[in-house]
Amino acid sequence: EDPTMSEGEAAAAVTPVPEAGGMDMLTALKDVLKKALIHDGLARGLHESVKALERRQAHLCVLATNCTEPAYLRLIEALCSEHSINLIKVADQMELGEWVGLCKYDDEGKPRNLVKCSCCVVKDYGEQSEALNVLLEHFKSQN
Repeated sequence: EDPTMSEGEAAAAVTPVPEAGGMDMLTALKDVLKKALIHDGLARGLHESVKALERRQAHLCVLATNCTEPAYLRLIEALCSEHSINLIKVADQMELGEWVGLCKYDDEGKPRNLVKCSCCVVKDYGEQSEALNVLLEHFKSQN
């Protein structure tokens, strides 16, 4: 034990911090998607995603729940469960499009010309990071 900690601090240090030090799932997901994009490890859109899922190259799949085509959702969910690939659902196609780089940024750093994206697959995480550890811990706790 560390002699500089009081009893209350020692008890607080032992209890696990939810979502690894304050990083929530969405922040971690954005970070992982950004690193995968940098390392050319993202498949964006239905065609690329299905190819990656079928070839079992996928580590992680992200699906937007506000997709207007129910067959699209069923296909991706079925492929993920068949190949036992982790699936994360996010609320908005526009947000997912921004996270996977389907937009331009203006001089102030605001996204312009956003394109919707209903599905993306991470084929290569790129590098180990705190955000990746948060996601992997989340998947372990679900199983």
